[in-house]
Amino acid sequence: MSLPADVHRGTSSSSPSWSKNPAASVRNALALPPKWVHMYDDFITKNAGQVSQIESALRSLTYIIPGRFRDAEIASETVHSGVQLLSLYHDTLLLRAISGSKSPASARSPSPHNRYTRFWTQKSALYRRVAMVLQIVQYTELLCEMAAKRRGERIRWRVVMLIEAVKALCRLLLLRITRSRPLVTPALPEREPVPEDVKDADDDDADSGVFLDGDEDSASNGAHGTENHDSATNGHLRSANDKEWTMPRTGMPLPSLPNPADISGYLLSRVLTADDIKPATRLLNSLRGSAQAAEILHILAPLVYVIALARAKNKKSWTPWLIGLSIELAARQLRDRGLRTTALERDEWSKRGWSLGWWTMRGAAYENFTKGLVGGVRRRMPSLVAGILEDYEYLWENYYFSTSS
Repeated sequence: MSLPADVHRGTSSSSPSWSKNPAASVRNALALPPKWVHMYDDFITKNAGQVSQIESALRSLTYIIPGRFRDAEIASETVHSGVQLLSLYHDTLLLRAISGSKSPASARSPSPHNRYTRFWTQKSALYRRVAMVLQIVQYTELLCEMAAKRRGERIRWRVVMLIEAVKALCRLLLLRITRSRPLVTPALPEREPVPEDVKDADDDDADSGVFLDGDEDSASNGAHGTENHDSATNGHLRSANDKEWTMPRTGMPLPSLPNPADISGYLLSRVLTADDIKPATRLLNSLRGSAQAAEILHILAPLVYVIALARAKNKKSWTPWLIGLSIELAARQLRDRGLRTTALERDEWSKRGWSLGWWTMRGAAYENFTKGLVGGVRRRMPSLVAGILEDYEYLWENYYFSTSS
């Protein structure tokens, strides 16, 4: 008669522990994803250089084989867009690490572009969100066009016009948020090297954990544990002394000497320029009058061009091309060229000047002139280079965003 009770007791004792407390099991399961994300963020911060190399290698791979598979070019662009979006997330992580660092390396003045964009991303949450949306749209615009093209040319041009309208709206919002200051490219801070103290912070925490273990061992094992603790401490001091030396009388650290082969670079890195001491808002002046009109024309030029291009029935028609280029040139003529122009604004207009070269790869200019020139060059190239160039020709002929700036 006691057998069923014994069997029942044995069954209940062998049941898994999670069945007794399902709420705790659920909490533990939900705590795993944030933990994994934190581990990934920590890995990216510690290995920023290696991560950048991997990202560059993946981008280079997508550049080499842009349309290798004619019916599956969307796969190559998906990889490229994914790498770009992942790089954008990594940039956010590294910017957060640099902002939280207090080392002398992080105190060095960043580039004017990074100072300006970092100021606005920290000051205005709306600027940060709009700039992030603009960056994401730019990274995925060609992928969206490829997906829309599979549903027909009419759907494709509607998607292209919608994307250009979203980009123009984001840029107008940024112009409004920054109180009519010129737009910079990109609108978010660019990636900077992570200081060594940020990379070594977790290593120091791990060393501290070793010290605690040594203390516990010393309490339990006596003198042997104390020797282990002292050896760990001496090793930590030696690693710290490799970077700086503490003066015995004052106790202040003396930084390591620069590399004798790069004395000029060491001195130039400590020279302050006028832009280094300017407030971030003074790096770009507010636009008024014709200068503000020039900025608005520059923002609206791609949208006007793509609308004219979508309405044109002939790909070789010069009308859309002349309309778009005329607006760009009008913006350059109306811009402020006076003494008030800052160095950052001149750099931005210089970038825009170089981007005018893309007009030779668009619309009627490509169909009537550049296409034949590229074909002649391709026929004189080795087979490997000619194959890659032919793949790019396929993109230039069929997709608008492959040559947009």
